[in-house]
Amino acid sequence: MANHIAKPWHAEVSELLARAAELCVEHDVEVDPFVRGAYSAYLEARPGLREELADRQLSEQLDELRKSGRIAQA
Repeated sequence: MANHIAKPWHAEVSELLARAAELCVEHDVEVDPFVRGAYSAYLEARPGLREELADRQLSEQLDELRKSGRIAQA
């Protein structure tokens, strides 16, 4: 039985991203949809992250509104 040395995870990720990029180039996909697709896949792989980011953004917006006096502070 041959020794099989597993690749480091970052090398595998790099190879997968490179292959995805090659496929997108072959099919004339622009960079923005490629990046959005990669980001969306990352969010889908981390349940709850999308909601956490939305909560943070809402919190920041509320803070800005409070600082500008557009809504009351509790």
